[in-house]
Amino acid sequence: MTVAAESVPARVAVIILNWNGEKFLRAYLPSVVRHTPSAIADVFVADNGSTDGSVDLLKRDFPNVRTILFSENHGFAEGYNLAIKEVAPHYKYSVLLNSDVEVKDDWLTPMFNFMESHPEAGAVQPKILSLTEPEKFEYAGAAGGFLDRNGYPYCRGRIFGTVETDCGQYDSPIQVDWASGAALMVDNSFYLSVGGLDKAFFAHMEEIDLCWRMRLAGRQLWAVPSGAVYHLGGGSLPASNPRKTYLNFRNNLLMLRKNLPRNGRTRRLVWRRLLDTLAWAKFMACLDFGNARAVVRAHRDFSRMQAVYDTDPRVDLLSGRPNILLEYYLLRHDRFSDF
Repeated sequence: MTVAAESVPARVAVIILNWNGEKFLRAYLPSVVRHTPSAIADVFVADNGSTDGSVDLLKRDFPNVRTILFSENHGFAEGYNLAIKEVAPHYKYSVLLNSDVEVKDDWLTPMFNFMESHPEAGAVQPKILSLTEPEKFEYAGAAGGFLDRNGYPYCRGRIFGTVETDCGQYDSPIQVDWASGAALMVDNSFYLSVGGLDKAFFAHMEEIDLCWRMRLAGRQLWAVPSGAVYHLGGGSLPASNPRKTYLNFRNNLLMLRKNLPRNGRTRRLVWRRLLDTLAWAKFMACLDFGNARAVVRAHRDFSRMQAVYDTDPRVDLLSGRPNILLEYYLLRHDRFSDF
């Protein structure tokens, strides 16, 4: 692993994790370089052992972008852990920025100023809009993430598959349950102190788990919508891909197992696995056998992996939360403002 060039006294490391994403670097890295204020931040690409032309592209076309080069693919979670360990001695903050994100204007300064003036904040996200439909929020994060009583994630601006148009209705900063890993600004020392992203997750739900642990450790999470980024989404795996289904179902169960108090955790997990069985039945009814098998495999691997997490948090952070299934499917509430 090598870092190209020594760090300068910037406060923020903007880190793009890349694996065989030459086309994304070519398309979106120029906007990050152009619109990231050099007075407070440096741009890094952490390459996860790419075998395409990514590294050659960086050397040839982006000589001022700093690089962290890994010899193998560590996955999203461990790749970022290793990158943040590398930059933490020199930078107070990092931004985990997806490679399929385009930025405009000064997207970073609002988050930086918020973190500097709110030491209780462990992480923040900007407003995340769709790159293909910029008038709409983007599925993965929108204007801030929340969890319902059963551990289902939803967003200010997106409930399940319903995504709202951005009309400025969520432009105020708000304390959230989780901030999106598409553009996540973290306090480096605090990030490392809570263990960073769980590498066992590999990818998907790992930032929600991280944010849950940050909140259990006493810090706040915020959405700061005065800065905005534009996310393509599905750049690595489309939403219908069985691999994504597998990771989402498995990791959501692992997240509940880790972060709920032991008293009541088993009951909550049994109920959640019954709800997942309904999802499996829906896949089967639609003849989507690939995703149906993914749900079965997710539950099998959860059963195998869960014993590693022998934790007992003192606080149930899901207590008193709404039931999104009830709100969305029965009461037809499909906007965050409805409840």
